[in-house]
Amino acid sequence: MNKQIYLKYLQYFSLITVSKDKIPNYKWKEQQSKRLSSEEFIKHLEKTTTDNVGIVTGFEDLEVIDVDLKVFSTTSEKKNFWNEYLSLLKDAIFDFDKKFVIYKTKNSGFHILYKTKRVGGNQKLAKLKNHKEAVIETRGVGGYVFMYPDNKIGNLSYFDIQYISDSDWQSLMDISKSFNYVEQKIEIEPKIKKIYNNIGITPWEDFNNQTDIWSVISDDFTVVRDFADKTFIKRIGSLNYHSGIIYKHENLLWLFSTGTIYPHEKQINPYVAFTHKYHNGNYSESAKDLYNQGFGDRFQKELKEQQSLMPDNSDLISDYNFNKTDLKFPIEIFPKPFQSYIIECHDKLDSVIDYMGCSLLWTISLLVGNTFTIRVKNGWYENPVVWFALVGRAGVGKTPSIRRILYPLIKENNKEIKAYIKNNADFNEYDKLSKKEKEQQIEIKKPLKKQFIADDITLEALIDLHQEVTTGVGVFKDELAGWLKDMNKYREGSDLEFWLSTWSGTSVNVNRLTRVGSFVESPFIPVIGGIQPSILNELYTQEKKDNGFMDRMLISYPEITIPKYNDNEISEEAIVWYNSAITELRRAILKINSGEENFKKIEVNFSPKAKSLWIEKFNEITEKQNSDEENEYFKSMYPKQKSYIPRFAFLLNALNSACNVRINLTHIEEESMQGAIKLSDYFVATAKKIKIEKNENDVFDKWTKKAETPKEKVFEIWKKDKNFNRSKVADLLNISRRTIINYVKDFEK
Repeated sequence: MNKQIYLKYLQYFSLITVSKDKIPNYKWKEQQSKRLSSEEFIKHLEKTTTDNVGIVTGFEDLEVIDVDLKVFSTTSEKKNFWNEYLSLLKDAIFDFDKKFVIYKTKNSGFHILYKTKRVGGNQKLAKLKNHKEAVIETRGVGGYVFMYPDNKIGNLSYFDIQYISDSDWQSLMDISKSFNYVEQKIEIEPKIKKIYNNIGITPWEDFNNQTDIWSVISDDFTVVRDFADKTFIKRIGSLNYHSGIIYKHENLLWLFSTGTIYPHEKQINPYVAFTHKYHNGNYSESAKDLYNQGFGDRFQKELKEQQSLMPDNSDLISDYNFNKTDLKFPIEIFPKPFQSYIIECHDKLDSVIDYMGCSLLWTISLLVGNTFTIRVKNGWYENPVVWFALVGRAGVGKTPSIRRILYPLIKENNKEIKAYIKNNADFNEYDKLSKKEKEQQIEIKKPLKKQFIADDITLEALIDLHQEVTTGVGVFKDELAGWLKDMNKYREGSDLEFWLSTWSGTSVNVNRLTRVGSFVESPFIPVIGGIQPSILNELYTQEKKDNGFMDRMLISYPEITIPKYNDNEISEEAIVWYNSAITELRRAILKINSGEENFKKIEVNFSPKAKSLWIEKFNEITEKQNSDEENEYFKSMYPKQKSYIPRFAFLLNALNSACNVRINLTHIEEESMQGAIKLSDYFVATAKKIKIEKNENDVFDKWTKKAETPKEKVFEIWKKDKNFNRSKVADLLNISRRTIINYVKDFEK
């Protein structure tokens, strides 16, 4: 060891000698306030046990930041940590390189040396997650550090150590502490837990899961530096370099500053920040506010409570089911509260029960989406996709009836569209920034479209949307005519082939000359819309029967008499209950597969009784397929019913499980299978009605082929059948029934 150089250091510091085990090799307490003489120091230096020389910290206000990088496993981790730490210090402290002395240690760590009147005892400033050893410590009163004369970093040496200002010292401490990991211990008032913990996920847990901490506090702070795992922020108006840190992975805020409305030196999650920002720290009021906004799993609890608020429509339901036929929608398949809501809309708003019932099935289909798969038996799985064509003349209320049921989903869908527009605008602004400017902002990633209902959309755009919304995208069109006409376009890669694949749930790949190909491995696209009977008859071609497309359409075609105005008001309780029920069911389903990168579909099975009913119905359908008595035209429809019945059973079971906690969502019960069979009978009956009507139309076309004017066509019909349906012919000719009656009077003269 170079005695002369150490004797020179002795003039500036209190030095001690240290053995190989890093322990002073003599009693050194006196050196914490008094230097050794040159003779005493040389005596200790020449001991055989001496391995190194240490500088006593705390002496004459010397303090050292000890950065111990041996806690990291790789050189890359060590380098990244030191560079990040050093860059923050240089940003926060003006002329940092001219104020602080830095030496590299034997174990690839660093010492930062300075003098301060605020020197205290040794402190552990930062310890990383899952590490026992501190990564940043101070060495002050009662401590020491090894000397490394040959490992200087920068231009300053041990001889250049100087006093730093109190503000620089505070910045040094704050930045060092910002790397400290503290286990999350956020206290919520016990009485709040007692009130809400019995409903599943609490409002604050739900809020924390869905909300980014920055979105709550962003109008109170600005960004200083943004890193992959943390963001340094500063209170608006503060003169300090930074006021706190956002830990991105944990979604937590830690503040050093006391000059804000938020707690300092405590971990703050979005709920705690929300409480202090909007409710002055009152957790009771904050939880109530979030609960009213829709946060928290209260679905089962609220359904049970609010069912009593639903009007008792038992008499109306009984009247509807009187003289029940297969051509009347089997509303009894739904849980009582949903029956009551549909009847309430029918009685007070003139909504059509058949259309609403189909819309509710479509709604549940979209809600469950790709989350589940129905196991009929090994090797046979169904996905609960449904396609509905709601048939009726213009003005009978198809679209209002559909929208009455879809309203809560449309509202949620609109929120997603608005959020995407805003987030995409924010991203575009961020993307225009320079690299340096981006470092001063929280990173904004390109947002995903979460729109889950589409209307006027191209096939390519639909696939692009589905690639981002993997759970499924519903198609709701006021008029299905355009969608159905596209199925006539027979070409390579045609729309028809695409839709047949999506109904079955098999992967789809769209390649067009003008774009890069799009691929969806597990498509889920339920369809619903209205169509006029005359247009449907035009599209109900033999070609579409041959390829099975029309057999996949579930047709609802009720007999409707347009009612006069009624002054009855639907109850507010019914609207609130229904909207809440659908919204909360959607939340519950989304949470099942949220956060899962490689989510595997949940398998749904039949109960023994449900399976017994299924087998019986399956064999009944098979007998019709094999029967010589059955119309050949209808035989192609039955195989699709064998796919639809398991789908119906699952959708009804999902709805039943939402209203009854005893029913397992993934275990189809007997009641749900009974309802599915009734639905199948209903849709078979309406398909036959369409066929009969089409045959009548074909006869009409045949009888009136040579006639030119409407009156001549009516005359040809009248010659064949004096009792023909005046209303039906009026529809076909697009004239009034009164005109038909006047024509007939002329014929009878």
